[in-house]
Amino acid sequence: MLVISVSSLKGGVGKTSVALGLASAAYNRGLPTLVVDMDPQADASTGLDVPVTTPLDIADVLAAPRTKIISQAIVPSGWSGDAAGALDVIPGSPRAAEFDRPTLSERYLRRLSEALTTVADDYRVVIVDCPPSMNGLTRAAWMASQRVAVVTEPGLFSVAAADRALRAIAELRRRGAPDLQPLGIVPNRVRTKSREHEYRIEEMRDMFGPLVLSPPIPERTVLQQAQGSARPIHAWPGKIAGDLAGAFDTLLDRALRTSTMRSRTPRSAPEAGGSEQGEQPPAAPGQAADHR
Repeated sequence: MLVISVSSLKGGVGKTSVALGLASAAYNRGLPTLVVDMDPQADASTGLDVPVTTPLDIADVLAAPRTKIISQAIVPSGWSGDAAGALDVIPGSPRAAEFDRPTLSERYLRRLSEALTTVADDYRVVIVDCPPSMNGLTRAAWMASQRVAVVTEPGLFSVAAADRALRAIAELRRRGAPDLQPLGIVPNRVRTKSREHEYRIEEMRDMFGPLVLSPPIPERTVLQQAQGSARPIHAWPGKIAGDLAGAFDTLLDRALRTSTMRSRTPRSAPEAGGSEQGEQPPAAPGQAADHR
């Protein structure tokens, strides 16, 4: 089971759109997929045609990651109708904001990882839509992930946020998530005729090299139209939608390829991450450091 967090440390860059595009690619390919909506705004849940109110949601899972609660929290996406297991969702909730503290304790940071181990045999891909911050929810998502897709727009402040995200990934890997790696930086909402966007993408390539993924995701109205209709981009008609779907297919291919390479290469480093359980919050570490 490959767990991918889709993240940005700056809001408004289309992070959820990329998460939904990846979900569309996996669903279109027939891969059993689970989307975990960690963002308290729950936009991914809306885009996946999940009812606003469900019996249980991600807040319940983080509060008590027991098998019964997790199984009740997982619901089929409206994209797949009643076909449970094809594309499922753990819905987001505003109540999850109570876990988005910078001082979330280690035991709570591992709650999502514990929850996902109970469904590891049921899914090939798990896509986690993170909030646009580096607080408790994002760090809990990264602790449960093998890869992080860092979404950015080709703008000055977004490039700086991508750099901070890579540094935070490296720091968390050292602090107890040895399997965590950046999938790469996803330039999103790119305007193909914008000199500023061309300049910023080249700047990112100079800074981050092959971590800047191709092709960039262009800014296209059809993506918002498909998501506004709660439909996968792969099911939307027209060549422009087809080109976007192809870009998300390429991103998914890269994720699956890195997962296969990782599974075939035994880990020689003596790193290991523990797993704690408990019911009390308080204190936990912060972040920083180099992404190399």
